[in-house]
Amino acid sequence: MKLSDNEYVRHFSELVELEREEQMRLHEEEMQRLSGREREEKGRAFLGMKGKSQGLGLGGKYLVKFRKQVGPLPDTEIEAGDLVLVSKPGTDPWDDDNPTGTIAEKTSYTITVAFDDAPPGFVFRKNLRIDLFVNDITFQRMLEALNKFRRLPRWKKDKLLGNAPPEFSKIDKIDFLNAGLNSSQQEAVLRSLAARDFFLIHGPPGTGKTITCIEVIAQLVNRGNRGLAAADSNVAVDNLVERLDNIGLKVVRIGHPARVIPSLRKRSLDYLAQEEPDYIRAQELRERANTLKEHMEGFTMPEMRWRRGLSDETIMGLASEGKTTRGIPKKKIEGMRKWIGLRQRIDKLFGDARQLEESAIRRIIADAEVVCATNSTAGSEILKGEKFDFAVIDEATQSTEPSSLIAVLKTKRFIMAGDHKQLPPTILNEEAARGNLSKSLFERLLEIYGDKIRVMLEVQYRMNEEIAEFPCNEFYDGKLQADESVKRRSLDDLLQSVPTNRAGILDFVLAKKPFLFLDTAGGGVIFADKTKKGATSKENDGEAKLVTEIAEGLLSWGIKPEDIAIISPYDAQVALIKRMLRVEGLEIKTVDGFQGREKEVVIVSFVRSNKSRVIGFLKDLRRLNVSITRAKRKLILIGDSTTLESEGCYKRLIEQAKDRAGYKKLA
Repeated sequence: MKLSDNEYVRHFSELVELEREEQMRLHEEEMQRLSGREREEKGRAFLGMKGKSQGLGLGGKYLVKFRKQVGPLPDTEIEAGDLVLVSKPGTDPWDDDNPTGTIAEKTSYTITVAFDDAPPGFVFRKNLRIDLFVNDITFQRMLEALNKFRRLPRWKKDKLLGNAPPEFSKIDKIDFLNAGLNSSQQEAVLRSLAARDFFLIHGPPGTGKTITCIEVIAQLVNRGNRGLAAADSNVAVDNLVERLDNIGLKVVRIGHPARVIPSLRKRSLDYLAQEEPDYIRAQELRERANTLKEHMEGFTMPEMRWRRGLSDETIMGLASEGKTTRGIPKKKIEGMRKWIGLRQRIDKLFGDARQLEESAIRRIIADAEVVCATNSTAGSEILKGEKFDFAVIDEATQSTEPSSLIAVLKTKRFIMAGDHKQLPPTILNEEAARGNLSKSLFERLLEIYGDKIRVMLEVQYRMNEEIAEFPCNEFYDGKLQADESVKRRSLDDLLQSVPTNRAGILDFVLAKKPFLFLDTAGGGVIFADKTKKGATSKENDGEAKLVTEIAEGLLSWGIKPEDIAIISPYDAQVALIKRMLRVEGLEIKTVDGFQGREKEVVIVSFVRSNKSRVIGFLKDLRRLNVSITRAKRKLILIGDSTTLESEGCYKRLIEQAKDRAGYKKLA
């Protein structure tokens, strides 16, 4: 369905508002419905916290370190970069007086929160509560981008809406900067350079789409262009920053310092600004202003009971003439004069500091060859008015269309990299999802223009060929090849000690087969899925115990915790396994949370096992594709074939495990 530009803006604005309201509603509803203790058990709050000031950090943020009054932090989904709400005992978390901040650092015992403004004094008391919260600014920037869409030239809107074909220049041959690019990567680079409007790089798992993006960026910069490199997540942006920095481009990372990994902070705007003379001068002015603020406490603040309707100018005039009026003591008038005078000096100092900071920031950004930011940050005040010759957007299929639009509208042309065969953006509001907010701009343009604007990368550098075989045939039309360097990679290279008296399931796991399916069908109540009272997510106790046994076996044979990941589609199963298996460095995550990642060994718990053969959201085969494409050397799938085979794709997956001698019936 094609929309006019006005219909397009109205349609997506309504969907963004629906999703925004849903996220706010769910968080506030949960805060109201659940006790703080229950929120903490779900991993969305910390209780019994106490704050300690850490002074000013990068970008002038106020840092406060919080720790439990007793013991380490509990398991949580709160991570560095998340927005949190800090509240004191006896208040509702969503009260207006409670400040929000960003997690700058997290350890086993502490979290450090960065506040934009000086936090209220209560954050340094005991028994504080800290809740995960919604970042509303992202929604506002999506709506702003949609409004900007209205003002685009007619020809540009027509191409984005599918009413006019995109154009290409002629590019015959170039000298590739990365000599290791394969033929499909080279073709993607050439066609991206030729695109005058937009182009799509389709990168299945492990095919090096980010490496290809880096080559595109470097080639365009060498042609005198200035670029924006963006992605939906901070992790993906940091990946771009690291690679661009390694090839010597002048890169600036825009974003909250707390969301930039420490090793890359030298490329962040806040870090670079500290070397600028104007910025140094601005900090000096701020220090002077803060010193003057302390002196204000010694004078009379012109509040209503003393001001009595007088303007600042009248107070200053009366004081200079030594007069009084309306029964106000001369001493109070003189005190108010001094307070007002100090405030005026402070305001001027802060104003001058702000101008100097803005001057330093503009100079750094103008000097950059590539500016790197999340889609949302591309719409921030810092980049307001900035225009770029091109944008390269990685992880484009994980961005909603309005999110991608924030970056797209700042450029003359754009290249998007992603894989629409993997998971789409997560949308919580059902009506917004039905309205296609979960469909990316990448996928919509691909549906309209097809291979005219796309190259699929065809060589993967991650998976043993037996692990890659099923997703290649099922999702990528048999076109995905395993590079020679990974075709036959196995677990043998990582094993340090193998017990000779191993037996049963562990013996099967250790066998040389890289792709295994452990079938729990017929296990009855032991392997049945269930939902705890008051919860919505599923768990499977039998599978969790089996996962734990296998992981402990792998660890005992010398596989490092950092080389193992355990993933499951269900939050409740992840939480259950985390309680059973506490090993530092071993990652246990949802499938959705592990998209874009890889490990040497991946264990997948599918959870669903029931007489009705209901598989729930496992029906979304993109979730299956992500699950089975994370492992390099060993993929261990655990599930109930009788339940899973109600969906034909799972049936074909299990048949392949049987054909490759990687199948074992457990019950």
